[in-house]
Amino acid sequence: MATAYNPSNTFEIKTWDVEFRKTPTRMLMARIYQPQGEGPFPALLDLHGGAWNNQDRTANQPMDESLAHSGMLVVAIDLSRAPEAPYPASVQDANYGVRWLKARAREWNGDPATVAALGSSSGGHEIELCAMRPHDPRYNAHPLPEAPNVDASLPYVVARSPVSDPFARFQQAEKRQWAEMIQNSKTYFNPWESIHEGNPQKILERGEKVSLPPMYILQGELDDNVLPAVQEKFAATYRAAGGECEFEIFKDCEHRWVAKPGPGTDRAYAQIKAFIAKQLRAKKLAA
Repeated sequence: MATAYNPSNTFEIKTWDVEFRKTPTRMLMARIYQPQGEGPFPALLDLHGGAWNNQDRTANQPMDESLAHSGMLVVAIDLSRAPEAPYPASVQDANYGVRWLKARAREWNGDPATVAALGSSSGGHEIELCAMRPHDPRYNAHPLPEAPNVDASLPYVVARSPVSDPFARFQQAEKRQWAEMIQNSKTYFNPWESIHEGNPQKILERGEKVSLPPMYILQGELDDNVLPAVQEKFAATYRAAGGECEFEIFKDCEHRWVAKPGPGTDRAYAQIKAFIAKQLRAKKLAA
C-alpha cells in the first residue's frame, strides 16, 4: 500500500544521478531525490527551464529537495537543448521521461500509478504539450522496449511560470529588444511555423481534441518574461475547454523567484504541496 502523502511530513532524502537517455550528441541524465522511508511514495517528474537552450536537471534543486523531504519521489531529467535538436526533441524527451519513470518508479520506492509532472518556464511549455497530447506520435517517438504498453498520460500537472504561449513570449522579447531570447526562440522553433503548432494557447484556441488533466499554474506578479496577463488568458482558455486549472499570482515575484529563498518561495513550495495532496486524495477517492 502506498504511503499517504502529507505535506507536513519530513523525511531524510537520498540523492543520486542515473543515465536517462542516450541522444546522438550526449547522455541525458536524471537526478533521483528519494525519501528514506517505508513507501512507496508518490512520484513526480521535474522538467527544467532555460528557454529551451540551456540549464539541466539541477535547475530546480531547492524545489525538488523540498518536495522530496515532504515524501515524494522526485526525478529531474535533462532535456535536449535547441542547439542539439529543435522542437519537438525536448518534448519527446519529456514524453519518454513520463513513461520511463512509470516503468522504473518501483526501483526507487515510488508508486507508478501516481506519476505526475512539474515544469518550469520552458519546461512548463514542454509539460503542457505532453499533458495535452500524451498519445501524439510525434512526441511518442522514443520507444521504451521494457514497457511498451505504458503511456505518457498524467493525472495532474504543476507549471511554474510556464511558456504557455511561446509566440506571445517571443513578441515580448521583441518589445524588450532582448536579443538572446529572440534567438533562443528562433533556434528552438525551427522551422518557425512550429511556434504556432507547438503552442499550448493556440492548440486550445484551435479546438484540438486534447487531454486536460488538473493543472496548477504559479506566476510571478513582476515577471516581464512571461507576462501575467498572457498566463491568465491561458488558464481561462484551459478552463473554457473543460479543464480544471488553478492559477495563482505571487506578489512581488519575478520569473525565477523560486530559485531564491524568501516568503514567495516558501509560499510556492507550500501551495504546490497542497495542490499535490489534493490531487492524490482525489485520485484515491476515484479509485
